[in-house]
Amino acid sequence: LDGEPIMRAEPVYLLLYKPKGYLTTYTDPEGRPTVYDRLPPLSTGRWISVGRLDFNTSGLLLFTNNGELANKLMHPSSGIDREYLVRVQGEVSKEQLQQLRDGVQLDDGLAKFTDITIGGGKGANTWFYCTLMEGKNREVRRLWEAQGCRVSRLKRVRYGQILIPSYVRMGQWVELGLAETTLLCE
Repeated sequence: LDGEPIMRAEPVYLLLYKPKGYLTTYTDPEGRPTVYDRLPPLSTGRWISVGRLDFNTSGLLLFTNNGELANKLMHPSSGIDREYLVRVQGEVSKEQLQQLRDGVQLDDGLAKFTDITIGGGKGANTWFYCTLMEGKNREVRRLWEAQGCRVSRLKRVRYGQILIPSYVRMGQWVELGLAETTLLCE
C-alpha cells in the first residue's frame, strides 16, 4: 500500500482445554480471568474464539486469527455438532431422554440434543454424552433443567471432528496440526 508491502498474517489454529472459572471474553470489568490470558501472543492480528463456554464449563475451545473461518464454523448453517460430557444430578427416565431428543421449548425457541448416550455412573449422578447442532447460551444446562435435573459438571469434549487430545491437560493449549486444520477448513 503506497509502495509498502502489506504483511498478511498466516492463519494459526489453537485448541485450549478451558478450565472452569475462566470467561470467554477479552476483558472483564470484575477482573476475573479470561481464556485469552492463557493464550500465546500473536505477532499480528488477534485471537478469535470459535464459540464460547460459560464460566462454569470446561473443555474444548478453538481459537484462530482467521475471522472468516471462525464465523463459518460458528454459524448454525455449518451443521457442525458439539459434544458435551454432562454429569446430571437427579433420576433420569427414558421418557425424559426421549423428550430431550424430540425437543424442548425454551425461552429462545425449540432446542434438542441430536444424540444422548450414557457415559457412566448411575442413579442420581449419571454421566451423559450429549450432542447439539447449535450452541445457544447455556443450552445444555437449560435443556436438563427443563427436565427437572441439575447439571453438576459440564465439559465440551468435541467440536465437529476435533477432540481434546489425551495429552492436553486442563488449562493447556496446543497448536492444531495439518490434519486437524484440514478438518476445520473442510
